Amino acid sequence: MFGIGLPELLVIMIVALIVLGPKRLPEVAQALGKALAELRKATSGITDELRNAQIMLEHEVRSANRPPVPPLNTAPPAPPPNTAPTGSTPPDTQPAAAKDNGSPTNS
Repeated sequence: MFGIGLPELLVIMIVALIVLGPKRLPEVAQALGKALAELRKATSGITDELRNAQIMLEHEVRSANRPPVPPLNTAPPAPPPNTAPTGSTPPDTQPAAAKDNGSPTNS
C-alpha cells in the first residue's frame, strides 16, 4: 500500500489505541473510513470525466485525419463537353470515297 508492512501497521494501531483510548478508537476509525470512502468516490468521478474527455479528443483527432467522404446523394461529375455533334465524325477522318470535292469521278 504505502510501503507499510504488518509490523509497522501493528505499531501504528498500538500507538493509536494508547493515544485515543479504547472508547474513542472505534469512532475515529469509523470517521476515517467514511472520509476515505468519500475521497474515493470523488476521485473516481474525476477519473471518469477525464477518461471521457480523452476518448472524445481521440475521436475528434481520428475524424479530422480521415479523408472526407463524398455525400451519397450526389450525381457523378458530368463528362467534358463534346464539340462535334453526336453520330458524325470530323471532316479529317471521313473516308476518301465519302469526300465530295465537286468533281465527277471516273469509274
